[in-house]
Amino acid sequence: MSLKYIMNIALSLYKKISLLVIKITIRKKSSYKLNNDCTDLVLWGVNLLSTVKYGRFTKKTREMIILPPYQKSVIVGLLLSDGWLSLSKSNTIKNGNARLGFKQSLDKFEYVWHVFNCLNHYCERYPYPYSSSRGGKNYSSITVTTRALPCFTELYNIFYINNKKVIPYNIYDILTPAALAHLIMGDGTSQSGGLRICTDSFEIQDVVKLINVLIVRYRLITTLHTDRGRFRVYISKKSMPLLQSIVMPYMVSSMMYKLGL
Repeated sequence: MSLKYIMNIALSLYKKISLLVIKITIRKKSSYKLNNDCTDLVLWGVNLLSTVKYGRFTKKTREMIILPPYQKSVIVGLLLSDGWLSLSKSNTIKNGNARLGFKQSLDKFEYVWHVFNCLNHYCERYPYPYSSSRGGKNYSSITVTTRALPCFTELYNIFYINNKKVIPYNIYDILTPAALAHLIMGDGTSQSGGLRICTDSFEIQDVVKLINVLIVRYRLITTLHTDRGRFRVYISKKSMPLLQSIVMPYMVSSMMYKLGL
């Protein structure tokens, strides 16, 4: 047998074992029960229970659900990177609601599970594995999807124009440190001592808008880079200590490498 054949078999077994471990992890974590007997005062947004397997919500219930500041920041960061909002094929913005989707490769499971735990109050199901093929190669990933809710439709209305995702007009206000951290965890890459953010899906005017916020709001030395016609954000090595102080409280430990740590 050739070395290439052996490597392909080993890779296939690794993916199958990884998916099995993920399924077992989800089953174990889904069996956890929260203690609801506590009477201590807590910050709103940190005590939102999971609604997985709760069934379909009524229209009135859906309209009552809103996003606390932290959860909204997480979602904004996801939408600036690998997250998306979609409307049901049979719906329009006028009579339907949007749902959030988020997908990462199999090796980013810790981060995906962290996101799910932040947003499981809005989810009907647990994260699920997904396999796809591209260029003759097979890829395994983990996907999180939420319920279709009015609070997501509100974000859809500012993040999408003619069904195309854009940087919203109020990005200065909604790009909080937590949102920036999730943007980095989704699309950031350590490069030459600095940080590159792959904003490939956005037009140049949107990327410049984002850069302006990083410069004005966060005082980061930031420039526009291009790569084969795609526009990307680069944060200078000189600004990394400042950037780290801003986003580290919101970073998942397995993603610290994106900050060069």
